[in-house]
Amino acid sequence: MLIGKVTGSLWSTRKDEKLNGITFLIVTVCTDETTHTQRSLVAGDIVGAGLGDLVLVTEGSAARVAASHPDVPLDAMIVGIIDSVDRGN
Repeated sequence: MLIGKVTGSLWSTRKDEKLNGITFLIVTVCTDETTHTQRSLVAGDIVGAGLGDLVLVTEGSAARVAASHPDVPLDAMIVGIIDSVDRGN
């Protein structure tokens, strides 16, 4: 799983019909809760994340399982909104 920050949204009117009803957000991958990388990805959203939210992203087959359809052409899915991170310090 990855930590990411929602930096935008994406609309597509022409797409595979299996993707209908899925909201797509642009997520910048983070190395931790404060440091962003240069990598961004498009992820489906099933939790209602918004711009600026710190999110938990799953990739690959786990993303398709989260979509409840193993045949959905999807590589990344936002599966949680992070409220806080505790490193025990």
